[in-house]
Amino acid sequence: MKIKIYFIAVLSLLLVACQSSQHSSKLVEHTGTEILVIDEIEFAENLAIRQAVRDECRLPEKLTTFIDQFAAKYYSQILTNTDISTVPAGTQILKIKITDVKGFAGGAWSGGKSVTIVGTLLKDGKVLGDFKARRVSGGGMFAEFKGTCSILGRCVKALGKDVAEWLKTPTRNAVLSDF
Repeated sequence: MKIKIYFIAVLSLLLVACQSSQHSSKLVEHTGTEILVIDEIEFAENLAIRQAVRDECRLPEKLTTFIDQFAAKYYSQILTNTDISTVPAGTQILKIKITDVKGFAGGAWSGGKSVTIVGTLLKDGKVLGDFKARRVSGGGMFAEFKGTCSILGRCVKALGKDVAEWLKTPTRNAVLSDF
């Protein structure tokens, strides 16, 4: 009986913690000197991905948010949902495509999940650098209580950190993360 009560209490705490971490909207403070525009992140055209993952996991939006959050210290402003044809000269433009997603239904019970992206950083029409990156996750601690979108979200958060780090000193043909 005590074990059941303990289990329910721990599960309740986890659910509350997960919900509050997913819904926290932190104000991002930008402290750099340049402007970055993150072009709309899309799935690659021929990507075979479950429609539920495409619709429910919001991977492009999450990746945009994480890049903004982690790269804020390098830019005075990071713009999203912006028409790139109207940005002023000298603005850096980051273009990213999600090229592969492994996200079988069943959360951690159906195996590891992964997200692969490719990206290019441009300034005044010139390529400053490009990369490919992949992150793989089994869900981490308490994975058995996480769903597919949650685990893919971990991958996207790690990719956001990787891209932000690369933005400090972009290079050509960079290979980031779990490749």
